[in-house]
Amino acid sequence: MFNTSYLIADLPNPERPRERMLRLGVEALSDRELLAVLLRSGTRGKSVLTVAAELLQKFDGSLKRLASAQLCELSKIHGIGPVKALELNAAFTLAKRLTLESCIQQPQMTNPENVARYVREKLRQREQEEFHALLLDTRMRLIRDEVITIGLLDRSLVHAREVFRGAIKEACQTVIICHNHPSGDITPSQEDLKSTRMLQRAGQIIGISILDHVIIGSSLEDARFFSFRQENLLLKEHEMKENAPG
Repeated sequence: MFNTSYLIADLPNPERPRERMLRLGVEALSDRELLAVLLRSGTRGKSVLTVAAELLQKFDGSLKRLASAQLCELSKIHGIGPVKALELNAAFTLAKRLTLESCIQQPQMTNPENVARYVREKLRQREQEEFHALLLDTRMRLIRDEVITIGLLDRSLVHAREVFRGAIKEACQTVIICHNHPSGDITPSQEDLKSTRMLQRAGQIIGISILDHVIIGSSLEDARFFSFRQENLLLKEHEMKENAPG
């Protein structure tokens, strides 16, 4: 491993990040080297590898933290500046969109892990609670992600007409509901449980089933999720019939 204090021009040609990438492939490069390729140049007396290493160190070596950094945070780091901050932000935004696209293209959304991964990318670091309805086609692929409420803590105020309006318009028969808990505690509240069952019963009347209700935290580092389906908290068909009106 070479010393990052060297200037790129001082390194043997095969050891320079771009040349190593061309010779060995992108997977052979470390996070620091990949950042160096994006940054292109360092500052006077400081190699781009040193700038890349210091950039990672600033965010505790975490690419997730670096990817979520604001432009003002990045541009304050010595050797970055406004232009490089914009370029880094653009690169990480493209990576985020690629993740979302790959989630959307999953052949099925019946797996709670896939649902949680999609929702986490969508709602990560949100400071307010957001309640979404994922509209699915007959192959359980995502048709559309609809925001139902933002900043609404009283789940009893989530109306079935808002949840199912888009589903009726799209003529889809299956919906997954999901929301985040900015506090980080993914345990469902009693209101979460009541509203889920209310939506299940309402959906049964109009012929649209609630496949799952997934809750995530808002922390970048927290991969946990709570699935009502996985925890057997969804009403069974006979239970919905027992409580059906009339």
